[in-house]
Amino acid sequence: MKKFLYCVILLCAGMVYAAESESAVAESAQAEEARRLDTIRYGTEVEIATLIQTLKSETNADIGDVLDDALIAVTQNTRNQNILSGVLSFFGERGKQGLEERAVRAIEERDEEANATVIAALDYLGKIKAASAIPTLKAILDTSETRFTNSAIRAMGRAASDGGAVGDDATEYLLDYYEYQNPTDESRREIIVALGETSSKTALPLLIGIVENDAERPTVRMAALDALAKLKDDSALDAILSATSASDTNVRASAIAALGPFSGAQVEDAILEGFRDSYYRTRIGAAKAAGERKLASAVPYLRFRAERDDVATVKDEAIRALGAIGNSEAMGVLSDFFLNRKTAERTRLLSAEMLIKNDASAYAEQLITELEEANKSHYTSLYNGFLRVLSMAKTSKVEEITRRFLSSGGVLEKSYALDIAANNSFTSLAELIRAVASDTKNSGLARKAQTTLTKLGLE
Repeated sequence: MKKFLYCVILLCAGMVYAAESESAVAESAQAEEARRLDTIRYGTEVEIATLIQTLKSETNADIGDVLDDALIAVTQNTRNQNILSGVLSFFGERGKQGLEERAVRAIEERDEEANATVIAALDYLGKIKAASAIPTLKAILDTSETRFTNSAIRAMGRAASDGGAVGDDATEYLLDYYEYQNPTDESRREIIVALGETSSKTALPLLIGIVENDAERPTVRMAALDALAKLKDDSALDAILSATSASDTNVRASAIAALGPFSGAQVEDAILEGFRDSYYRTRIGAAKAAGERKLASAVPYLRFRAERDDVATVKDEAIRALGAIGNSEAMGVLSDFFLNRKTAERTRLLSAEMLIKNDASAYAEQLITELEEANKSHYTSLYNGFLRVLSMAKTSKVEEITRRFLSSGGVLEKSYALDIAANNSFTSLAELIRAVASDTKNSGLARKAQTTLTKLGLE
């Protein structure tokens, strides 16, 4: 009986401790949010800018509506360039709406705003695809204020990228601007890029004509090729294929890369021939196109490039293309690279990343083995690289090592373990995550742990 009572007392004590610990974590999180809110409401431009950088660095963190609302509020009446530009940039990078009205106002009242603020507003409207802002963008282009022209063109292409009637209307305007407003060479290039963003077939005749014009500037032809690849219309295929034999090496490379969305024997032959090109960018284009098309016949070429090419970026793109193809042959090549400890570190890490992204369950245990071997051999950069790859794994086979990292790992191991827990919804690790969240020795890691609890629904 005494033993039973003793066990009950221990259980109750544990429950009390857990409740107190959870309460402490919640209080710490609330205090941190309150501190950040005070910084937004009363801080200097430097303090707010520093906070925004901190928020940006908290990868995949859920910033929360309270902080976002506070940032929106602080922009409404300020004309401080650093604050307004910083918040617009922060929201734009996340595709976060809420600043459309303020951005439009900054453009309309541009004589009272810093140029950097107006450009940030234009970029923001483009990044969130604000179709409602297209009339404002047209208005600023009609003024011929060259300081904002290219930013406004870029924003219009993105704002109209959902296509439909909005895309057609924006395309007609940009085509008219191209033909009759005498844009600079740089602005012409920006218009061509924007035409690719709009998804409108109305731009095809102009773009095809540019690609077929050998006298046109190479940078403009390259932009037109990229735009045609985005439009994915078969009527452009002959022009693209013709450009694969262009005398300019950069045009040739862009043409090969533009073949990715297309199909047919001619397309496959052109891509495979691109692997033989002495210009490295053409080989990169061939690898990207092969990956986009999941071109199985390219696997031997990609293996050769990954093993022997003398340009590191070509090797990288070949490995990524093998991952994109992802058939048994391609996965076998990647496995060979990954498991061969004599393979260059960069190749091993990228191969491991492709394997884990494609089939984490099949390769997680091998990755853990290689991770532990790298640690045992004191190969620090390889170990850290494998940790990063492991954090991408979505499989129950990484739960045990995640538990180990959370309980006894260093700061880096714990940080990646939190990513793994969030990616795999490992709610069974809640108490270990709470322990990290309540650790006062590393506030950044504690915040990340609290964010992880929120993602897991364990707040």
